[in-house]
Amino acid sequence: MTADSREASTGSASAPVAEAATRGRRAAMPFILITVLIDMMSIGLIIPVLPALVGTFTGSAADQAFWFGAVSFAFGIANFFGSPVLGALSDRFGRRPVLLLGFCGLAFSFFATALAPALWILVAVRLVSGALQANAAVAQSYVADISTPQERAKRFGMLGATFGVGFILGPVTGGLLGDIDLHLPFYVAGGLALLNTLYGVFVLPESLPKANRRPFEWRRANPVSSLRELRALRGVGPLVTVMALGGLAQFTLHSTWVLYTGMKFGWGPRENGWSLFAVGLMSALVQGGLMRQLLKRHTPQKLVRMGLISSSLSYLAWGLAPEGWMMYAVIGLNLLGFTVTAALQSMVSNAADATSQGRTMGSVASLNSLMAVLAPITGAGLLTLVSHRPQGDFLIGLPFYFCALLQAVAAVIAFRHFRRQRSATAAASSAA
Repeated sequence: MTADSREASTGSASAPVAEAATRGRRAAMPFILITVLIDMMSIGLIIPVLPALVGTFTGSAADQAFWFGAVSFAFGIANFFGSPVLGALSDRFGRRPVLLLGFCGLAFSFFATALAPALWILVAVRLVSGALQANAAVAQSYVADISTPQERAKRFGMLGATFGVGFILGPVTGGLLGDIDLHLPFYVAGGLALLNTLYGVFVLPESLPKANRRPFEWRRANPVSSLRELRALRGVGPLVTVMALGGLAQFTLHSTWVLYTGMKFGWGPRENGWSLFAVGLMSALVQGGLMRQLLKRHTPQKLVRMGLISSSLSYLAWGLAPEGWMMYAVIGLNLLGFTVTAALQSMVSNAADATSQGRTMGSVASLNSLMAVLAPITGAGLLTLVSHRPQGDFLIGLPFYFCALLQAVAAVIAFRHFRRQRSATAAASSAA
């Protein structure tokens, strides 16, 4: 048999297998999107009401800002240490069992938060839930498992859109339920987390083939080693700093949005629920539809550059806004800002091999968790400095001015990194 005939024979024999594998990949994407949707709805439900719940244990705006920062810090520090471990476990045992553990952790967290009689219990609950929760990172690894490198930017965009839909449905529902009873959103969120657990047990398929699994190693699962390996990935190094700065800005916004709008505009759970609904809607529209069209016209690198500039200007505008309606206007104008995360994730995922997607995305989650640790301290500290200012004072926007600076620095680093990459590629082409 000639080489050509052997190749033809092998190709014809493997075609049905390849076709079946492709069908399997296509079928798996809706499964993980449904899982993420339910997960983000449950998380979104508590966002407008958690600061108010913390406020029931405190006597002043300054104390509320401090203790909300402490609660957020507890979750972030536990997640910082837990995420790389859970990511590495998903590389060893598969994505499905680690997702199920995360859903159970969320359910426990929501029910225990609703029943917490004291602040220290609330902090302890957030520590436990942070250690068990790496659903976003494992979901990203799931998507990487079932996608080619060329598909990842688009599919991470779809995943981001699903996050957005969860934040469309979750915060506004949480705000409405919180108007009835501050504890009610937590019970509903716990019920959704239990529903996701059942969905995972009976419906969600595994995405990681046994051939692509790797042994679990404690020395590679600690957060310091995982971040060092993340920075060492080919062509990714400086982007880790970009992700860190962008993550710190984003988490500072998350940890101060509700407190900031309450101090500056007098908003309550209902108004904050609707504002977060607008954020989720824009995220879903951009990452679910517009992202695909943008990737036809622009590279992920260009989207990162434009998105960081847009985000920097948006943070500045949010901080300066004298009227509440302007917050919505800025959300609508920050179209390109919603593309940055998916574009960066696709570049990081493409730099990792098939056997280490879980650990890599766990490292990204650990990096985000570290920023989530720093953000409440920074955000609460900045808000505490201006908490005495009268309602509507532009200085109350201090946390957002800080975020604008972070995004501007990230943009400079990204511009320089991509310029060096282009120069290196051009030099290599000339040498060849």
